[in-house]
Amino acid sequence: MRPRIAVIGSGPAGLAFARVLHRHGHPVTVVERDPARDARPAGGTLDLHEGLGQLALEKAGVLAEFQALSRPEGQAMRILDVDGSVLRDWAPRPDDRANPEIDRGQLRDLLLGPLDVQWGRAVTEVEPARRDGVLVHFADGRQESFDLVIGADGAWSRVRPAVSPVTPQYTGITLVETSLDDIDDRHPDLARLVGDGSVAVYGVNRALVAQRSSGGHVKVYAQFRVALDRHTAPDRHTDPADAEAVRSKLLERFEGWAAPVLDLIRQGTAFIHRPLHTLPVSHTWAHVPGVTLLGDAAHLMPPLGAGANLAMLEGAELAEAVVAAGAEDLDGAVRAFEEQMWARAGRWAAITTAGLERLVSPDPSEALALFDEVQPS
Repeated sequence: MRPRIAVIGSGPAGLAFARVLHRHGHPVTVVERDPARDARPAGGTLDLHEGLGQLALEKAGVLAEFQALSRPEGQAMRILDVDGSVLRDWAPRPDDRANPEIDRGQLRDLLLGPLDVQWGRAVTEVEPARRDGVLVHFADGRQESFDLVIGADGAWSRVRPAVSPVTPQYTGITLVETSLDDIDDRHPDLARLVGDGSVAVYGVNRALVAQRSSGGHVKVYAQFRVALDRHTAPDRHTDPADAEAVRSKLLERFEGWAAPVLDLIRQGTAFIHRPLHTLPVSHTWAHVPGVTLLGDAAHLMPPLGAGANLAMLEGAELAEAVVAAGAEDLDGAVRAFEEQMWARAGRWAAITTAGLERLVSPDPSEALALFDEVQPS
C-alpha cells in the first residue's frame, strides 16, 4: 500500500512537493486554510534561480511553461542615491535566464495545475506517534490520520510545534508595502524610474525598493529599523488602517530624499505592515517519524530571493525521495532529506541574514558594496 501523505499549505514549497508526487502518479492530500485559491492577493514577484527554483519546476515537468510566462527583463536593477542620482544601473542580457521574474499568482496557478486542493481547512494541531499514524486536527473539529505530514504552512506554522518548540523572532526591521497600478499609463515618470525590474534607494537604517510585476503593477517596500511595539505603523500613534496617516508618517521618515523617490510613497494606493521575522540560522530538530517541514516553516529567513527558491527545490526533492523509498523506507528517506535540507538552508540563512544587516544599515555604502559583490558584471 502506498503511504498516506498530506502537505499542509499551498505555497511554493507545498505545491512543488505535491506536483512532483502527482507527476509520479502518487496520491497526495493538499490542505490549505484559505477558503479559495484567489481568497487573498498572491503578492508581488519572485526571481527563480537556475539550480534552485527552476530545477524544482523541471522536476515538476513545468519548466517550459514557466519560461513562457517569466520575465527575464525583470532581473534589471537600478540603485539611486537619496538625492536621486544613479549609482548603479544593471540590465540583463537578452538571453540571460539566470533569475527571471514571475508573478507569485502566475507561479501558484502553474504549480496548481491538476492538483485537487482542499480549500478552507485550517489545521490547529498535528499529533505524531499515533497507532494509526500522524493525527491532524482541523479547526472544524474533524481529524484525519496520515503516514507522513509535511508542514509547508509558512512562518507561523501549525505543524512546526510537532517537531520543534522554536518560534520566529523579530529582526528589528519592518517593511511597509504599498502598490502602484497601471504605472506606465498613470505614472509614466515613475515607470521610467523603476525600469523593467527594480529600483532601490538606501539611506541610514532605511531603504526604499520598488519592483515591477506584470501588467504595469509595481510593489513598493519602505524598510526601516523600528522597535517591535511600533511595528504596526511608522509611528506608535498612527492607526495602520489610516492610509493617509501612514503615508504622512512614511514621508516624514524619509524626509530629505529626492522628490521622484518619495513619489513612490505619495502615489501608493494602500499600506500593509510586515515586520520581518526569522528562525535561527541553524534551526534543526530531532527527527520525528511521520512529520517534517519545508520552506518558511523549517527555515524562515530574510526575503532576499533565496527562501522561495529553496522551498520549491526542497519540496521537489522530498517528493522524489518519497517516490523512490515507497512504503518500505519512508522514514529513512525523510531523515536523509532533513539532513540535506538543514545543511543547505543553514548556509543560505546565514547569507541572507548578513545581507539584510547590510541592506538596512547605519552605513548605506554597505548596500552598494553588497550589490557589487553579487551582481554579474
